[in-house]
Amino acid sequence: MRMLSGNTDRSGETRKMWRRAQNASVVLPGGSTTWQFRAVLCVLVLLFFSLPAFAADLRIAAASDLNFAIKEIIAQYEKNSGNRIQLVLGSSGTFFTQISEGAPFDIYLSADRSYPEMLDKRLVEPGSMFIYGVGRIVVWFPNASPIEVTRLGMQSLLQSTIRKISIANPEHAPYGRAAVEAMKRAGIYDRVKSNLVLGENISQAAEFVRSGAAQAGVLSLSLALSDPMRGKGKYWEVPTNTYPVMEQAGVILRRARDTGNLEEARRFMQMLQSPQSRAILTRYGFTAARP
Repeated sequence: MRMLSGNTDRSGETRKMWRRAQNASVVLPGGSTTWQFRAVLCVLVLLFFSLPAFAADLRIAAASDLNFAIKEIIAQYEKNSGNRIQLVLGSSGTFFTQISEGAPFDIYLSADRSYPEMLDKRLVEPGSMFIYGVGRIVVWFPNASPIEVTRLGMQSLLQSTIRKISIANPEHAPYGRAAVEAMKRAGIYDRVKSNLVLGENISQAAEFVRSGAAQAGVLSLSLALSDPMRGKGKYWEVPTNTYPVMEQAGVILRRARDTGNLEEARRFMQMLQSPQSRAILTRYGFTAARP
């Protein structure tokens, strides 16, 4: 991912321009100079540097379980507003580290609420965090597999033909942690942990099992319902009482204010909470947050 530099500080440049304006003069016919020109030039310099910098495209860091849902929402937003958005997908934990180190994002959409809550308060726009949806996990098998996952549930991962099980890396992916917790609650984790294949994020974990690199996967419901996977596999929804509630939070970052994107970020977040966006999220399996 290409990292962009933050907004530059104009204060030093302003002082230089001010001194040049003060020292500037115009030689009129007859060899005289005019102080009026200096005054006008100084005013123009002040006006120029008092204007806000032009806002760049809104940059959103989103957890990869949002892949298909957020692209639909962004497409609608761009159509309605005429503005462009740069979307970067990845694991929530990786984004947390990058944002903490100054990565140039305006909005952070995590697959849990803990990462946004742990961000340094100086990096977050106060009062902007909200829960945009609650995610779920599933055990997913390709259609060609003879294993009856809807009957066996989590026990299907113990079948002798299962050599590799893909999950997101629990070190930095909330869906990976949910998968591990659900397997532990089912009493199978110690028996299958040597078969686990870790994706950098939940999208990569889904690709492992979709491509045949793994025979099964514990994935997000949102990806199981996406076009590339719907109809190509079968899944069993893991009971929600076997892993922590996956409240997924979004937050506006202070960089949006610094780069003139704050109002744009607020408008996007308002749309994300709209009935239209809620319908898209529901279609991909994200339930509404509890009141």
